[in-house]
Amino acid sequence: MPPPTLTGMSPNPGPRAAAVRPAAVVNEDIRALWHDARVGLTDDQRAVYERLLAEWAAAVRADVVPAA
Repeated sequence: MPPPTLTGMSPNPGPRAAAVRPAAVVNEDIRALWHDARVGLTDDQRAVYERLLAEWAAAVRADVVPAA
């Protein structure tokens, strides 16, 4: 008799299971974009900045330990 299986479950983990870079590392990338605060970001840099902000927020959430 074959072992039981979970139907509807993907064998591959989704994006939530992906490793999250530490917030400090992502913050360094954000700071590098703003090496001169007097100069605005290009459209491409703005897109990278928005992606990095989302990644930073996910890293901060991942560091939060739920209260007992």
